[in-house]
Amino acid sequence: MTDKQTITFDTNELREAINLETGRIEWHELQRHFARGVVVVISSDLDLTDVAGKFVEDDNQAIEKWFKQNRISRALDEDAQRWNANNSQFWACVIAPWVLVQELSTEH
Repeated sequence: MTDKQTITFDTNELREAINLETGRIEWHELQRHFARGVVVVISSDLDLTDVAGKFVEDDNQAIEKWFKQNRISRALDEDAQRWNANNSQFWACVIAPWVLVQELSTEH
């Protein structure tokens, strides 16, 4: 096929679909994804479903902006060590190949 196909998403439908695919996950369930290098940490000041939508839409401009602002980042060894020590829990969403996570607050 020589013509490039464009896929468009209705924002509300996309958000709803992503929200249905979002759930809680514990560190021990996330470890194998971390080992594969596919975990992306989302800052708590961003909405996980909004960020996931930008990944689905391949909105590189928004994604790069958040990376430059350190509002999203690839999970590092230091993150994994802290998560392991705290037995952390997350909101997570898989946007293949990425697993987007937001750490749940441990404060009550």
